Amino acid sequence: MRQTINVNWRFIVAILTSMLTLTANGADSVAWKAEAVADTDSTGRIVVTASVAEGYHFYSFAPDGGHNSLEIKAEGNEAVLSTGEPTASVAPEKHYEQSLGGELSSWSEDVSFEIPFSYATDKGYKIALKIRYQACDNTSCLTPKTVALTVSGNGYTEEDGNAGEGSAAGAAVDGDGGALTTNAQIDTQLWEPVKTATPTADQSPWAILVLGFLGGLAALLTPCVWPLIPMTLSFFLKQKKGGKFNKGALTYGGAIVIIYLVLGIAITLIFGAGKLNELSTNAIFNIIFFLLLVVFAISFFGAFDIKLPQKWSNAMDSKAESTSGIISIFFMAFTLVLVSFSCTGPIIGTLLVEAASQGNIIGPALGMGGFALGLAIPFTLFAFFPGMLKEMPKSGGWLNSVKVVLGFCELILSLKFLSVADMAYGWRILDREVFISLWIVMFVMLGLYLLGKLRFSHDEKKEHVGVGRFILSLFPLAFAVYLLPGLWGAPLKACSAFVPPLETQDFNLYTHETKYVEFSDYDEGMEYAREHGLPVLVDFSGYGCVNCRNMEAAVFDTDRVRGMLAEKYVVIKLMVDDKKELTRPMEVTAAGNSYSLGTVGEKWAFLQSYKFGANSQPYYIVLDNAGQPLTDPVYYDNNVDKFMEWLSTGLERYEAR
Repeated sequence: MRQTINVNWRFIVAILTSMLTLTANGADSVAWKAEAVADTDSTGRIVVTASVAEGYHFYSFAPDGGHNSLEIKAEGNEAVLSTGEPTASVAPEKHYEQSLGGELSSWSEDVSFEIPFSYATDKGYKIALKIRYQACDNTSCLTPKTVALTVSGNGYTEEDGNAGEGSAAGAAVDGDGGALTTNAQIDTQLWEPVKTATPTADQSPWAILVLGFLGGLAALLTPCVWPLIPMTLSFFLKQKKGGKFNKGALTYGGAIVIIYLVLGIAITLIFGAGKLNELSTNAIFNIIFFLLLVVFAISFFGAFDIKLPQKWSNAMDSKAESTSGIISIFFMAFTLVLVSFSCTGPIIGTLLVEAASQGNIIGPALGMGGFALGLAIPFTLFAFFPGMLKEMPKSGGWLNSVKVVLGFCELILSLKFLSVADMAYGWRILDREVFISLWIVMFVMLGLYLLGKLRFSHDEKKEHVGVGRFILSLFPLAFAVYLLPGLWGAPLKACSAFVPPLETQDFNLYTHETKYVEFSDYDEGMEYAREHGLPVLVDFSGYGCVNCRNMEAAVFDTDRVRGMLAEKYVVIKLMVDDKKELTRPMEVTAAGNSYSLGTVGEKWAFLQSYKFGANSQPYYIVLDNAGQPLTDPVYYDNNVDKFMEWLSTGLERYEAR
């Protein structure tokens, strides 16, 4: 029996919004310092003071602080016998968060926190503090930060605990401008910031527009959008007055475009194009998107229906009926956007993230503009020519088939997002051969469904297969055959951007005669290059980076590029979303700011942003043995000739030094 689920979309939006981090600016929103105060010979208090910049606030402890609540953790050496929970000097202020649809608590004024502790009297104590917080102003939020502080006392020395001499005021040491200090064993000179030109993505704006347009046309066939066609015709027949009919149709189409375009630009301005691009490689985001697509796929298979609350669409529809002229047409367009969101949401989300690889607002704006055009043009034509409705097929068995096909497509696409998280966390549950095997099965099942050999409970039984369904079935079945050699290591360049990389495959008959030296550690690679007198190609990549996989298949996997890299270069490939924990957390102070880097990915993401001022992948740059750039960096560019010319330029400049 089919069930109907009315989803609380405000709740879903709140959860997703809280998990997305907004673009950070360079200002210090909250300054932290800590000191230890001894109350008796064996007890004391850690006093942590937060100085809040004007116009900012930071969220309180869980649960009142929401998803990015304040966390203060204390960990002491052997001399510390116990530590208590932090208490605030003043209560946080409660206020309603419009974007999250709920009441949260935060501090907007300076506040201090006390943490009681006890210690052995015969040893010096040292306590490491880890503070995680998120600060916001009235318009946006900064990226959540982690600050590391230490306090010590009772005559603490290195023999009492961790190496290094502590201080009673455990604030991080201020840097002198861009100077870098860290507890990690690295060559800080190789990490020093350099001036580079800003690279631009080579993805054609026309390609983004066309992809968005195709997405809009695909959305027209979704079960949420198709029933809106007769509603549109009914509305315009009621609105028709003299010669105003055509003008109203154009206004309607324009309103749809404007609403979607404003939506795309607003999301980009709030989150930032660079942050949207980071999200495409973020493991948690990819898990959420995987689950979302699976839920939509199950819904399209007929297990249940996902609908917006009826009162939302009814309210907008009544507005359209009660008003007149341009306002009523606008409300009708808004009703279409609102009602269709249940089916178009996954398309829009994927489109925005992929278009954000441009690194600016143009990509998402073009993508959403193309999507809106693809969706608006048919509805505008329906409003122009009511007679077209008679020629349109009615909702029925064919629309259910479209739903099931879309369900297969979303299930197939969902594996790509799960694969990103799998590689980032090193779970190894979805290696390349497992991924390809699942895809083969799904594409075969899709082909069988189109041929009528696989049916769901609500599908009509067909005595024969139409020519159209037969032709369509050839594509998924042929693609399944194409995927088969991938189980033995074939590169599968047509879909290399989606399947996991070859190094995750256990059985691989596809090997290169030419191999180049590649390091996964920046300092080790730079040391090797210095000893052998070779320039360095630094490749900032990510497990979830689609364009990175495209570059590896289309450029790095060619004999010309591999040959030059093997003979003339040392390659350092750094994965910025690697969730593997560092052996020891890396505490870094740069330009007066303190950072605690706990994973390999955080370390390389910090290196990219600190040294090169960039945060998007792929990002390629050629360095000399002192860590200075020999070329301007480039992002995605799958033109082999241009990439070879760029490598040759870097080599010539290295040899001319």
